Amino acid sequence: MEISPDSWILYEWSGWQLNATVVFTWAVMALLVLVSWMITARLSEGETVSRWQVLLEVIITTIQDQIDEVGAEDPSRYLPFIGTLFLFIATANILSIVPGYQPPTGSLSTTAALAICVLIAVPLFSISRRGFGGYLKTYIQPSPLMLPFNIVSEMSRTIALAVRLYGNVMSGTVIVGILISVAPFFFPVVMQLLGLLTGLIQAYIFAILAIVYIASASRSGSQPAAECTHLNNQGD
Repeated sequence: MEISPDSWILYEWSGWQLNATVVFTWAVMALLVLVSWMITARLSEGETVSRWQVLLEVIITTIQDQIDEVGAEDPSRYLPFIGTLFLFIATANILSIVPGYQPPTGSLSTTAALAICVLIAVPLFSISRRGFGGYLKTYIQPSPLMLPFNIVSEMSRTIALAVRLYGNVMSGTVIVGILISVAPFFFPVVMQLLGLLTGLIQAYIFAILAIVYIASASRSGSQPAAECTHLNNQGD
């Protein structure tokens, strides 16, 4: 049983390997681009709108409301980034019902790349709102003695984002594989449904933690550590 799509080599030439992680990642991105283009190409401002447009508006409104509930200033500012993270992770996990497909989020390289995107986004959003000096001041709050601890915290939460998402997706794959060998006709169906629910929850948690980190660095006041710890515990 292949636990990670990294081990599934689809093509190899002169030492260069193309694994399932890369192929399925690009497949998910292509699907999202195609669907978004098809929906946005037929947007209507009249009384009659398509079901796809209604679905898109519900998704956008829900994500924006969640960003606002976190306490981020100007939710529309963070919507493209957070929405993209959520839709990519959710779509990658939902497609696991397709035979022969393995979610790229089951690869540590994919989840690490997503976490690095958050790591880069935190200072970019903060600097654009507070300035470079204002962002650097967050590392010496409430005291300059906290500088090394704040740096370690910045790195550790990025690692936690990557490992949490990878671990949850991979564990689901392992459990389904074990149940298939034990009861191939019943348990896999149940676990597949639970896997879809878990995949959506993990996408939600990843997106919420990302906006918490970004909002805490962008606001004039620092985010209480207890809130971040509480959200981290919810994702475990």
